[in-house]
Amino acid sequence: MTDAHRETPTVLSPTAEAPVEGLPPGFGEGLAGKAAFLIAVAFSIFQLYIAAYGSLPSQVVRAMHVGFLLLLGFGLIANLRAKNAPAKAAFWALGVLGFATGVYNWVFYADLIRRSGFLTTPDLIVGAVLIVLVFEAARRLMGLPLAFLAFVFLAYAFAGNHLPPPFIHRGYDFAQLVDTYAFGTEGIYGTPVYVSAAYIFIFVVFAAFLERAGMIALFNDFALGLVGSWRGGPAQVCVLSSGLMGTISGSGVANVVASGQFTIPLMKRFGFRSAFAGAVEATSSMGGQIMPPVMGAVAFIMAETLNIPYAEVVKAAIIPALLYFGACFWQVYLEAGKAGLQGMAKADLPNPWDAVRRHWPLVLPLAALIYLLFAGYTPIFAGTMGLALTIVLILGTPLAALIGPLAFRIVFWLALGLAAASFMRFGVNILSLVIAGLVVACLAFKGGRETLQICIDSLAEGARNALPVGIACAIVGIVIGTLTLTGIASTFIGWIISIGENNLFLSLVLTMLTCLVLGMGIPTIPNYIITSSLAGPALLSLGVPLVVSHMFVFYFGIMADLTPPVALAAFAAAPMARESGLKIGIQATKLAVAGFVVPFMAVYTPALMLQDPGPIAAQFGYPVEVAYVVAKACMAIVLWGAAAVGFLARRMALWERFVAFAAGALLVAALPVTDEAGWALSLAWIGWHCWRARQTSATGTA
Repeated sequence: MTDAHRETPTVLSPTAEAPVEGLPPGFGEGLAGKAAFLIAVAFSIFQLYIAAYGSLPSQVVRAMHVGFLLLLGFGLIANLRAKNAPAKAAFWALGVLGFATGVYNWVFYADLIRRSGFLTTPDLIVGAVLIVLVFEAARRLMGLPLAFLAFVFLAYAFAGNHLPPPFIHRGYDFAQLVDTYAFGTEGIYGTPVYVSAAYIFIFVVFAAFLERAGMIALFNDFALGLVGSWRGGPAQVCVLSSGLMGTISGSGVANVVASGQFTIPLMKRFGFRSAFAGAVEATSSMGGQIMPPVMGAVAFIMAETLNIPYAEVVKAAIIPALLYFGACFWQVYLEAGKAGLQGMAKADLPNPWDAVRRHWPLVLPLAALIYLLFAGYTPIFAGTMGLALTIVLILGTPLAALIGPLAFRIVFWLALGLAAASFMRFGVNILSLVIAGLVVACLAFKGGRETLQICIDSLAEGARNALPVGIACAIVGIVIGTLTLTGIASTFIGWIISIGENNLFLSLVLTMLTCLVLGMGIPTIPNYIITSSLAGPALLSLGVPLVVSHMFVFYFGIMADLTPPVALAAFAAAPMARESGLKIGIQATKLAVAGFVVPFMAVYTPALMLQDPGPIAAQFGYPVEVAYVVAKACMAIVLWGAAAVGFLARRMALWERFVAFAAGALLVAALPVTDEAGWALSLAWIGWHCWRARQTSATGTA
């Protein structure tokens, strides 16, 4: 191994705040920056209070959530983007106007219910202002594609009555459209905004607190120590740390930007090609969105849309997520073998279990979160309690440091843990009292005020990180409102069903292409909401299980960020890799083979997502069917990974790559006798290839 390969590994945790979508880092300077910071803190406190006590009507919470999003969003645009004072003042005015729409819904809540469908002139003005502001915020924060798509649907609602069949609708006047989009629960204040306000925001703040508490350092040290010495170690570390980060954040492109500045140069320094290094970061970061329990926040929207327990969504995602990251590990291993790269020197790497021992308290809130989710508690309760336990942990640390003897510190933590855990019996009030007591104690003792500042910063950072998700949920309400009002979704569904009656596979391919095209520049959440509204019911009508049909469109919404020509995640990695985004996208598409294969396999064998049993289960039992389907998927990934890289035990000829691909395709096909043929061809080819590799090694020939 060369000296370059023995460099001390770089710490992988970001030192700078990551940008949020279209905004630079930070809150701005001067008085305006402080105002934006305080607004972000107030936004988080409002949401946490509602999550803990839920004392406001749902419609008011949704309206205030959007109002805060607009106020903070335009405030940050003013502070970070405006070129001059008049522009800055104009953006702040838009933010205040947006917040006023939320206050209007709160003040006139009862009146708006009574006059639903018969809005007054002030109602229409407020509603129209809200729609315009949501479009402008989406354009500024999320880019043009999502705003343009929503505008197309809005224009269709206004002018679709002039189109030819089958697109024509009966027509709607201005007042009815404003009522639908700005005041009803099928428009801006629809299910996506409800989920953003009730679930997503809590988990985003939860992730911000965990990151501030040192969870990233724990993940990175653990990943470095565990897999850094493997063949292709730096890239393996990138895959594992991104998968672990996905358990608490699930923000794909932002993860690329935040961690790629460290992982990509490290991979390049150890000999990986620039395009491959960028692809590893992009693929593994986007994989965070399918990693339970958070799953890029789509899991909450899916559970709410399908009216099923959140745990059912997570259960369906577990095996595909493991296969996805397994495929990444495998191809990194093969690529390193092909290039003759080794791992990092073990002497230079941290002990993973020492990292766990040092930071083990950080795992407790995450473990509590997962327990509560699978114990049947609602996501909002689980997220709120997990966040509260994290705050208890952070606030208790400086107080524990003041206690001298180890035995007394242990007693302190046990007492604090029992007090915090008593919420399971006595409710949220007891946890609030514990936090209040810790805040008072931190104010009184040395080091406590710095810890309180960490908590305040986490509240602000969580609100800032929630901006792109919340604005996306608001703007996509325009699309959902149009689909509901005009019935155009039924036309699309009928078209897919008519094709699928003759060829289900063709329907799946068309649905996949729809997701990939829609995903060109549109984030995963709005992509999923739109495509699930259109294609989800169609696939269900064709016999695809409910959860599988929604997972299908969700997965390909994520793959859109890796698939050229747009490939947002790949282009985000391009500046750090100093390579073409298109080349990175092509490599990422190969690395993400499981993301393309698993959804199709799950449609034909739902046991892969722990859904409906098939004929194997009837004969041998459900566990046997699940094990067999997973084994098939693993073998297909092994074969296609080798075919993509061109290496297994040695370099492969073109015809060998074709045979490996064909064998994997037979295993995936799920047609009569294809399994038998696929296994026979796979085992025969692998045996022959390994025999040839040994022969070549023995004779020393190439």
